Amino acid sequence: MSAATSERRIAVIAAGLSNPSSTRMLADRLSAATVAALAEQGITASVDVFELRDHAHDVTNNLLTGFAAPALESMVNAVVSADALIAVTPIFSTSYSGLFKSFIDIVDPDALTGMPVLIGANAGTARHSLAIDYAIRPLFAYLHAEPVPTGVFAASSDWGAGADEVAPLGSRIERGARELAEAIARRDVAEVTDPYDPAHYLGEGRSFGHLLGGLADE
Repeated sequence: MSAATSERRIAVIAAGLSNPSSTRMLADRLSAATVAALAEQGITASVDVFELRDHAHDVTNNLLTGFAAPALESMVNAVVSADALIAVTPIFSTSYSGLFKSFIDIVDPDALTGMPVLIGANAGTARHSLAIDYAIRPLFAYLHAEPVPTGVFAASSDWGAGADEVAPLGSRIERGARELAEAIARRDVAEVTDPYDPAHYLGEGRSFGHLLGGLADE
């Protein structure tokens, strides 16, 4: 199967603290629009959505101990092996949430290199909309990811009846999703690695025998 027709995998992280949350609502709309934009190019995609609030304790324990619980490890592996990432955070005190940053802190700094990212954020007022460009985008630039030009911000007023007539959230979502779909289409399909394969964490051609001294390196 060619790279042009293989199914792509999109990971979505939503850092909302409430349930339900406007952060998750925005994440769902961004992912649905991206899948639709890919379909227009003849590309199918699967979506894995992760609500960070469900893993908050594990994230904290990982920061304290350096070890990830199985559920958190599985989530991190799904994120770093995806073809693209949609990252949505609420804005607290003019920046991303602490839970969002804590999750980023447990991800290997090189794991997102070259990955297309669509950034989303939400807050009570549009006064926080610049946080995407002065706080969140630099974070992903530091990780050598490739955020698409359009970041999608949603204020509380964007969710009311007739909101799109005044502040067209729908058009911003469509533009950001189309940019992400184009970035995904330009890349080769991401390889899925087995996190339990010794080569994944010991190095290619090595085994536990090398660690125990029973085998010499070639």
